[in-house]
Formats: sequence, C-alpha cells, structure tokens
Amino acid sequence: MTPLLDVAELSKRFPVAASGSTLKNLRRRFTRAADEQSQVHAVDDVSFTIAKGETVGLVGESGCGKSTLVRALTRLLDPTAGSIRFSTRDLSLVPARDFAKDRDRGRIQMVFQDAGESINPRFTAFDAIADPVRRLKHLSGLALVETVDKAARQCGLPTELLGRYPHQLSGGQRARVGIARAIAVEPELLVLDEPTAALDVSVQVVILKLLARLKTELGMSYLFVSHDLSVVRLLCDRVLVMYLGKIVEAGPARAVFDYPLHPYTRALVAAVPRLDGIGLAKLRLSGEPMSPIDPDPNVCRFYGRCPRGADICRTQMPPLRRAAEGREVACHFAAGGA
Repeated sequence: MTPLLDVAELSKRFPVAASGSTLKNLRRRFTRAADEQSQVHAVDDVSFTIAKGETVGLVGESGCGKSTLVRALTRLLDPTAGSIRFSTRDLSLVPARDFAKDRDRGRIQMVFQDAGESINPRFTAFDAIADPVRRLKHLSGLALVETVDKAARQCGLPTELLGRYPHQLSGGQRARVGIARAIAVEPELLVLDEPTAALDVSVQVVILKLLARLKTELGMSYLFVSHDLSVVRLLCDRVLVMYLGKIVEAGPARAVFDYPLHPYTRALVAAVPRLDGIGLAKLRLSGEPMSPIDPDPNVCRFYGRCPRGADICRTQMPPLRRAAEGREVACHFAAGGA
C-alpha cells in the first residue's frame, strides 16, 4: 500500500560564516578548499513514512532538528537533498517560494507551537480561519462564511468569538483558531509542532482530546512533534526518535517506550516521571553533544555521551537498520538487530 508521505534520505544544511578568529577557523583556512564552506547539518539523511490515517510522533531534545524537519516537510524550507513524496508526487521538486500557490498546499497543513504568535494580530478569528480558505479553495461570500463556521464548530469555537482579535481570546481559544485554520481547507496530513506547549495543563488535555476526535472524524494523518513523551505514547501509533539531525530509533509507540533499543531513547524514557514509581533505571548521560557543524560522517552522533561507546562507534556510523517487532534502530549494540 502506498504511504501518504514517503520521506527518503532528506537532508537540510545551513551555511556557517567563518569568523576567522578561532584556531579552528584558522586550521580550516589551510585544510579546506577555498570554495568550501562549513555547514550545520540540521537534518541528515532522514527517511520514514506516514500511512493514511496514521499518527506518527517525533521526539528528541531541543536542537535535534525536529522543527527544521517539519518545516522542510511542509515546504516552508527547501531541503538540501532527498525527496518528499506525498501520495505519488515529489514535493521536494517544488521550490518553497512557489508551494504557497501549489495545488497540494491545502493537503498538508501545520499547527504551530504558539497560536498567539502564528496568528496575524490584525486578523479577527474569522479572518484567520478564512485566509487560507480564500487562497487555497478560492471561496468567497456565503460559501466562505459556511466553511469558516463549520471549521469553528468542529473545533468547539463559539460563533460569537469569531469577531474577536487574538489578544481578546484565551490561550485555549487561540489554539482552537489555529487548529480550525488548518482543518478548514480539508488537509490529509496535519503537522502538529508542539501544539499544546504554550498552554496550561488543564487546557492541554482539552486540546489533545479535540485533536484525537478530529483525527477520527476527518480521517487525517498526523505528524505529532512533542517533548512530552507521555502524550506521544498515548496518541501516536508509531514514534521517531531524533538526535542531532538523524533518526536513531523508530517503531510502534508502545514497544519503543516499553523496551527502548537505543541508549538515547532509553535515557529519554527513563527520565519520564511515573506515578507508580516503576520504570527504567535512570541512565545518566555524560559529556556534551557533538557539534552539528561539519560532523564526521564516520562517527556515531551519540558517541561521547553513550555509555556503551566503543572503537567501532568512532569509525563506522551505525545505519538505521531493522530490528525486532517491526522496529528500526541505529546502534551497533542494540538488541534484536536483524
């Protein structure tokens, strides 16, 4: 069965301007070609799929490349290499500047982390929801009003609030406007970038229940980006664990959280508080993450922090390989490897 989204060997690098003031830069001046420039490897050779109706979680610490990845997937950024196939079309061939008017723009929508920052302060709630409908579905008049009202009702946003500006709405109401804006154009894939991070805990629960209901009612697929592993375990069918631009583990959410194969995943899961006090033994990570600027392609990105680091980790990058229970892991010492 053809997946809804098929990402293959996707990379995104950003050039770094050399200051010439450090010893490292001075060494580069003599060891690198004159036309070669340092690069931040924000996303490095990432591959995964999302099936129709599936919810996939994306987790990892700050700076691992999650936000860059989702901005490339939603075509807000142009990837450096790789492909982004949506259904059967490679969207990476469409420049980001042109994708806003592309016929597939409405099929992929994004809910941003802070609705208050992502909604135009000069737009009322109605205008914020209506704007993509006008641009992508080319509706106006009564048809536009009916579409906006329908999206608002689906998100539990009272009609009387549609005339208010963002500063006149609560955090939960702004979050509902952001979700209504995304679903108004009837997307097939909804990318959720920390959609509840800026909300109070009680409001987070309400919004998460809303997202779960909308997925069932509208038949959408989700890519759910979050730091909250408990939420990811609850809502997601599968999970991708990202570290310094690479996917280091992937598989069914329950299996990954119950029996993590990669030492980084184990450290993340062990850090989650549990009411019953039962869980994985704490795994203390020492050292500092390596620099994402021109990393050695032969060295495991987790080397230097991994408690099981060995000589092979310094000379051979572990590939993301199949493991037990339909899982994948990038570690030379992971149990269940195939």
